[in-house]
Amino acid sequence: MRKKATVQVVKKFDAAKNNTGAGPLKDPRKLDSETEPGSLDRVSSEVRQAIQKARLAKGLTQIQLAKAISERPQVVQEYESGKAVPSQQILAKMEKVLDVKLRGKLR
Repeated sequence: MRKKATVQVVKKFDAAKNNTGAGPLKDPRKLDSETEPGSLDRVSSEVRQAIQKARLAKGLTQIQLAKAISERPQVVQEYESGKAVPSQQILAKMEKVLDVKLRGKLR
C-alpha cells in the first residue's frame, strides 16, 4: 500500500516556456552599444580616397576589385564609403591588386 505523503510543488520563474529565441543575446547591436566604451575605428578618409583613386586608375569597377580580392562587392563599397572596420587581411589583398600602400594609413 502507498503511504500518503505531502508533496511540495514549486513553480520556477519562466519554467516550461519553450522560447526558441537567439539565446541570452536578443539584440547584439544593443549589447555592443552598451558594453563598448567607444566606437570602432572606421576606414579613414585618406584610405578611402586611396582605394578609390587606385581602383579607378586601374580601370576596375568595385565588382571587379571584389572578385580580384575574393570578397563580396559590398566589402569594397564599405571600404570606399568609410563604413568598414579595417581588416589588415583585406587591406593587404587590395594593396597587392591595386599596387598602392594602404596599411599604416588607418588614422
